Amino acid sequence: MKVSKVEVFPLFVPLSQSIEAPVSIPHADKVQHIVFGGYRATIVRVTTDEGLVGYGECMTRFAPAALKKIIEEIAPVVIGTDPLQPEHTWEIMYATMMNRGHNRGFFIEAISGIDVALWDLRARIYNQPLYMFLGGRQRDKIPSYASSLRMREKSIVLDTAQQFLDAGFRSIKIKLGKNPEGYIQDIRLVEEIRKKVGDDVVLTVDANCAYHEDYKLALRVGRELERLGIYWFEEPISPDNMYGYKYLTDHLDMAIAWGESSFTRFDFANMFSERAVDIVQPNPCRVGGLTEIAKIAHMSQAFHVPYAPHTGSCSALCLAVSLHIATALPNLLTFEVMRSDWSKQDRNPLRHDLLTEPYDAFENGFLHAPRADRPGIGIDINEEILERYSVC
Repeated sequence: MKVSKVEVFPLFVPLSQSIEAPVSIPHADKVQHIVFGGYRATIVRVTTDEGLVGYGECMTRFAPAALKKIIEEIAPVVIGTDPLQPEHTWEIMYATMMNRGHNRGFFIEAISGIDVALWDLRARIYNQPLYMFLGGRQRDKIPSYASSLRMREKSIVLDTAQQFLDAGFRSIKIKLGKNPEGYIQDIRLVEEIRKKVGDDVVLTVDANCAYHEDYKLALRVGRELERLGIYWFEEPISPDNMYGYKYLTDHLDMAIAWGESSFTRFDFANMFSERAVDIVQPNPCRVGGLTEIAKIAHMSQAFHVPYAPHTGSCSALCLAVSLHIATALPNLLTFEVMRSDWSKQDRNPLRHDLLTEPYDAFENGFLHAPRADRPGIGIDINEEILERYSVC
């Protein structure tokens, strides 16, 4: 059996009304209309000469059509390969541009989508759920947290926190940092959230790199957060500032979380070897696919670093893949459950309608592990969504 076809579906769902950046972002006033102008995903479909199909996703926040072009260029080295050997195919894909410096960004995101589709295909060929190729079924229920409380008017934030509690969550993530210099206002709102939910609810904070290179400012914010019993401080500074992360890890008692914006085992190996991070959050559809996730997961175990999968703004396909990872990893910490779309006016069909059946049954703080009787990722794609929102 050989791979005979690689297809790409770059998807874009424009928002009917422009919105402010829902998270911290550099130069937001100039770039938010592009970065948050709509919902995006790039879906990959790989087919064998016997007609079997696997699906993957390239995690993207920008230019999904660019990923299509890259995949079309890589496809000739994938066609004709053995679908039972995705790791070998990954090395071939990576070799095409490795010595030209393309070891991050769009190129690795493109490889990610193909690689996930190949792992899906391999599991389908063996008629096994994907998690069986990632370590087996370690758990039936996946501990989860609600993401995210965004910095809005206090009454809205507190009402939303109550909704999360009423839904059964006992862990909640807070977004902060849209005004880094005005961090005291953020801290005051975190104080109000803590009073609202009580001391028994786990609170975490995500700054989305709001403090950039200013790790001393991030340290001041972190010390205030420690006082409020915040469990982890996620992406306080730029993802490539390894020594800034090490400084924060060394000077704060709270956990520092990192990884959603990073690529390949090599980024993670550097952070692990420097003891610069306490929790890792790679996204399989950005980091290099499941081939890389498996390597990163093994390293995280060796360095005793818990794993908390990033989901963020990805489509339902990536979320379903991430559930398999969470089911299989012994050192899983918790799983991110996004509770709202960017826009209140425009729901995200790539999150809610891309799959023909629900994949994320939630109950009393836990997601259910994927069904054991569904091979591969265990999902079926709504072809109408692929057709309706394809941009080329």
